Amino acid sequence: MELRTIVNIPKAEFEIPPCEKMLFVGSCFADNMGRRFLQEQFRAEVNPFGVMYNPASVLHSIQRLPIEVIPNVAVLTLGTNHVYILKSSGEIVDNCAKRPQSMFREEELTVEACADYLMQTIQLLRLRNPQVKVILTVSPIRYAKYGFHGSQLSKATLLLAVEKTVKTLHSNESPVCYFPAYEIVNDELRDYRFYKEDMLHPSDQAVEYIYQRFAETYFSKDTFLFLQEWKPIKEALGHHPFHPESAEYHDFMEKTKKRLQVLSAKYPNINTDIIQFPKKMSF
Repeated sequence: MELRTIVNIPKAEFEIPPCEKMLFVGSCFADNMGRRFLQEQFRAEVNPFGVMYNPASVLHSIQRLPIEVIPNVAVLTLGTNHVYILKSSGEIVDNCAKRPQSMFREEELTVEACADYLMQTIQLLRLRNPQVKVILTVSPIRYAKYGFHGSQLSKATLLLAVEKTVKTLHSNESPVCYFPAYEIVNDELRDYRFYKEDMLHPSDQAVEYIYQRFAETYFSKDTFLFLQEWKPIKEALGHHPFHPESAEYHDFMEKTKKRLQVLSAKYPNINTDIIQFPKKMSF
């Protein structure tokens, strides 16, 4: 007896290699996923200008990217079609910066407007890297402040905009695809044990499950092999000893350091800058 409905996700037409250069921009769900990729040694930029919830703000982040940030894979996560507009200028703002609410008006972007912002975003990414792979997702987090019906309408708008964007811009040279994180949470993980205490945000377990489904869809065989070799080193680096000054712990970390050196020789793109050893040891 099958007691849940599994979201069918076909294997992607491209693969993500180990330590790939990636960019995550969007809602707080993009933050959660991006941090998970950083833990696995992907060279990822995660919301460099803060969390961006709507397609216009996602575009603004890409427009502000430093010239040296050239991702091979970009993951764009949309949270809402609601935007806040500064009354004095008519511009969409990404952050109200604690200014009075009376200075802004709230509007809902149409499907066409959302798709247009997404297409502009992807075209800018392609100017930096004509072979960039773009993965679009819709955050599964519901916005209770809109009312649950209003939240569903907002998500529906985003889903339709993503579908239009994929059909318009997808190409063999620069694929644009949709990953169903929204459907995984709402159709597959339909249980409050997969939510945090607010009953709105996915739990750490749910985020981990989505990451695993993402990996199954996009990771190459080499990536899985790398992650298998990286896992014991990551666990060793995360170990918190009772006696950090002991000779046993020092020997343990020396062995870990040597294992990391071997792995770095095999995978030159590994990001050793974010690896923390005890002060008396450096990589």
